[in-house]
Amino acid sequence: MTSEPDELAPPPEPDRQAAVRHAAVALRSIGQPNSVAGEFDFWNDRYEGRRLFSELLGTFFLVLVAVGGGMVSARFGGHAVPYGAKVVAPALMVAAIILFMGTVSGAHLNPAVSVAFAARGDFPWKRVPAYIVAQFLGAVLATLVLWAFLGKQGSAGLTLPGSGISTATAMLWELVLTTGLVSVILGTASGAQQIGPLAAIGVGSYIALAGLWGSAVSGASMNPARSLGPALVKGDWASWWAYLVGPVAGGLVAVGGRVAVRVAVGSGGSTRGAPAAPLKPTSSTSSRPSATAISDRITPALARLRPVAPWAGRSGSGSASRRRGCPCTPRRTRRR
Repeated sequence: MTSEPDELAPPPEPDRQAAVRHAAVALRSIGQPNSVAGEFDFWNDRYEGRRLFSELLGTFFLVLVAVGGGMVSARFGGHAVPYGAKVVAPALMVAAIILFMGTVSGAHLNPAVSVAFAARGDFPWKRVPAYIVAQFLGAVLATLVLWAFLGKQGSAGLTLPGSGISTATAMLWELVLTTGLVSVILGTASGAQQIGPLAAIGVGSYIALAGLWGSAVSGASMNPARSLGPALVKGDWASWWAYLVGPVAGGLVAVGGRVAVRVAVGSGGSTRGAPAAPLKPTSSTSSRPSATAISDRITPALARLRPVAPWAGRSGSGSASRRRGCPCTPRRTRRR
């Protein structure tokens, strides 16, 4: 007979991180078949094709609304779509997309967001190029559909600097707006996924507010795919670099700001996002436990578990166990 040590050695760091991710997946997919539960595992590469299609579809609908407002107004008159609707409609669409496909692809819909998640360590860099390609493809397809229905309509629907605004000013404006947007996204996301009504309300509200007061300066794009996809279709590259450099730089500034805040307050915790279903702190004054701390608590306990039958250790013959209703032995029925 072999004896087990009282204390098990903690597993390596990759195993602890994997244990926390799998625990979060299990909590989010309770009551679902294993095939469905696997889809909730954002680190499972088997479902990458579904995620890329979701990013393409989500960006398609976002650009369809964002660009369509300007093109519809140009086609039917300057006030066919009110100014407020043009800036609020994309925000509502983003909120809806987060709710219906956030668990599939994370609802990034924006190259700047994918880069920010990767820079924070929540998203593998190797998956960033495919996400960006899917997002740009969705933007291009949406513009082509609008072009087919409404005609080219000149530069309508493009994000361009406002009257008297230089390209450099528009770039800095986009940087500031995107810093706020990505800060909200990083604060409400679960890892690299925007999930649930909290993320939908937070992100959608910020896009609407930023558009209401900032769109007159730069168009309040905050999204390279939303700006450069239509520019590619229409062949209008005016001030294009402002809508590439500004959002990407703003996303990186947001990531650096979160790291700086954690260092300043001396939290000592990870800069990564919280798992989708974090464990509750042991006290109201304690901070949220890190992934390593959670794993150190649950992994040894899970390793000690052994499947024990409810009738194990009971004395008695097989007939006695059958009389007690042992599920391992089928009960015979007497024929008459």
